[in-house]
Amino acid sequence: MGVAIRRATEHDRADLVRLLDEAFMDDPVSGWVFPGLAHRRRRHAALMAAFIDISLSEGYVDITEDGAAAALWLSIPAQPGGPAGSDEGDGDGDGDDDGPAQLRAAVDPDNERVEEIGRLTSGAHPRERAHEYLWMIAVDPARQGQGLGTALMAPVLDRCDREGVAAYLEASSARSRELYERLGFACTGSGIALPDGPTMWPMWRNPQGS
Repeated sequence: MGVAIRRATEHDRADLVRLLDEAFMDDPVSGWVFPGLAHRRRRHAALMAAFIDISLSEGYVDITEDGAAAALWLSIPAQPGGPAGSDEGDGDGDGDDDGPAQLRAAVDPDNERVEEIGRLTSGAHPRERAHEYLWMIAVDPARQGQGLGTALMAPVLDRCDREGVAAYLEASSARSRELYERLGFACTGSGIALPDGPTMWPMWRNPQGS
């Protein structure tokens, strides 16, 4: 039986924040942004809430009907000749060069890493072609390994294939990188090495032929 998916609304915000907070609490990138567990437990949800708010207002969020998984997407227009990081996708999704600093100020003002990861991911983000950007995908820890993430991505990737649109994401672990490779994504370079931390893998997917 297929996975039922719908478009999330503001009414889903609290459930989405809880889902992302739980799903990414032990993620290596979250651990780098908030290296102290006690501090992470205090501030991590605020960062997830900021991501959700941007996605709901500037992009879209798909969620499974049972609330066990969600994907945050942004539609990024082509910016021919523009340098990476010059506009949208600069780590907070608002198309503002000051976005990472504003996000840090709103979420955790004394934590430089909130801003730093935004600037690093922005610098690696391709700009030449329009694409769908999978900013984050979260699955309830108790439901991971059941194919929910793949099922959640399938409708958007199918639409990309029909419309000839590329897709982009950053994998935060070797395991997720392997999953995305099976879905047609390929690494765009050597990765984003977070200082004294894990490596994130920028991945691009050209539309697949029929």
